[in-house]
Amino acid sequence: MAYNIPDTYQDQSVGETLDKKTLNKMVWRSLFLQASFNYERMQAGGWLYGILPGLKKIHKNKDDLAASMSHNLEFFNTHPFLVTFVMGIVLSLEQNKADIPTIRAVRVAAMGPLGGIGDALFWFTLVPITAGITSNMAISGNVAAPFIFLLVFNIAQFALRFFLMNWSYKLGTDAIGVLTENAKEFTRAASILGIFVVGSLTCVYGATKVDVQIPNGGTNTVHSVTTVVPAGEEHKYDEYVYKKDDNGKLTEDVQDAAEGEKALGVVKLPSGDFEVTFNRNETTPVTIDIQKILDGILPQMIPLAMTLLLYFLLSKRGWTPLKCILLLLVIGLVGSGFGIWPNIWP
Repeated sequence: MAYNIPDTYQDQSVGETLDKKTLNKMVWRSLFLQASFNYERMQAGGWLYGILPGLKKIHKNKDDLAASMSHNLEFFNTHPFLVTFVMGIVLSLEQNKADIPTIRAVRVAAMGPLGGIGDALFWFTLVPITAGITSNMAISGNVAAPFIFLLVFNIAQFALRFFLMNWSYKLGTDAIGVLTENAKEFTRAASILGIFVVGSLTCVYGATKVDVQIPNGGTNTVHSVTTVVPAGEEHKYDEYVYKKDDNGKLTEDVQDAAEGEKALGVVKLPSGDFEVTFNRNETTPVTIDIQKILDGILPQMIPLAMTLLLYFLLSKRGWTPLKCILLLLVIGLVGSGFGIWPNIWP
């Protein structure tokens, strides 16, 4: 036989005020919100488990406790990090023995906006920023990177859990008005900040470059060469070394140096040998660097193109994130096989 939930509680006296210890206990229990997640009532089991210590203190009447547990076991789904906000409001209503339909309506009204706010606050802002920075630290070999990420992320979520529980319990239903008054503007601002940070991380930490060099002939490069030449062989460098004639012009001749005259780039050593310094032309290959050309047009063009491609596939073609990850994996493997991407391994 199905249990019929009444509209009002039998005991209409104001329930016991919950102390800070009980509120904090329910905060810790809120960590298990999704432990019994199912597609019929979503987070209902975890919700009731989290709020149960407060209900037991408020409802001394067993029938009232049964009614409260029954309606709190109905469909429930909200952001797991902000669930204590709803808990505080519902507990405030339960303590004041509000009508059960009113508590139901307030619970549904409170849990709705938290999904968008929580996503904008955590998944679009906090996680991309902290994960992007600490991932770059990890790539650089910093072993503290994952611990820093977990520390920052958990400090933020636990501080918010404890604050929302105590704040919303004290405000009661007024907390909903405070939350929803600027919810749209807050969500939009947080989303814009998150997108801005993700875009910055894309080009700073996720920059992809091509390693394509196209041969384009060669060019002459002048190198200075110094060598010691035995006496009698210095004439072999006549075409490289210059001396000044009577008019101050340079002539290609070192023979006079052997006869005691000073030639530019030729020094007669005490041993009788000659130290000859001259310039030698060498042909250096010239290549066209595709990455430099792309950077001249638009820096970080390739990561931007890949990001836009993934956005197009996700939003217009209905691809799942898993398909996008596999696509990037294929592009990376094929590109590395053909030498398109630079080798990142030492």
